[in-house]
Amino acid sequence: MNVEPVVQISAIEHFVYCPRQCAIIHCDGVWSDNAHTVRGTRAHRRVDSGEHRRERGREVLRSIPLWSEALGLSGRSDAVEMQDGMVWPVEYKSGVRHGSAADLQLCAQALCLEEMLGVEIAHGYVWYGGPRRRMQVDFTEILREEVRDVIEAIRKQLLASELPAAPNDQRCRECQLLHHCLPDLTSAPSRVDRYIENVIFKCDT
Repeated sequence: MNVEPVVQISAIEHFVYCPRQCAIIHCDGVWSDNAHTVRGTRAHRRVDSGEHRRERGREVLRSIPLWSEALGLSGRSDAVEMQDGMVWPVEYKSGVRHGSAADLQLCAQALCLEEMLGVEIAHGYVWYGGPRRRMQVDFTEILREEVRDVIEAIRKQLLASELPAAPNDQRCRECQLLHHCLPDLTSAPSRVDRYIENVIFKCDT
């Protein structure tokens, strides 16, 4: 019996940022820290403590395990807030907003909570430490469908166990896996390829 791999919620942000980064982390099991990841780890100390408390009239549960049998998804929520039967996932980011990655990750958490708790969740929040602002994310059907598409794309990547090509753009300069990925080498024709093209093929003409 073939068992499809479970996708980690954290892989969604990695995949949206760069499919090659996602493959290196979740297929090859490689991880390395840089200034961005260290800053994020420090910012998550309170969240990762697992301490539950009451804030602003809401029950705040921290570091909650999440899963979805329907989506084959597993992970952990930074925080889940509850009040009067309503539920909101909350994601904490140490920097500023970059595209839709955090929105997709948060929506994936909501899909898990809906299945686990049998509730409907209309929105959640992302706290950005840079501007120190909490932004609401509405879980529209378009966003939900995008999350499902990303999950399936990641699962195909896990099954294929192949590294996508490196983008070799501005994202690479900020990536903690720069020295594992080597985009300057892997995104350009190799020396062997150039040798074959410039020497062997020319000799045949």
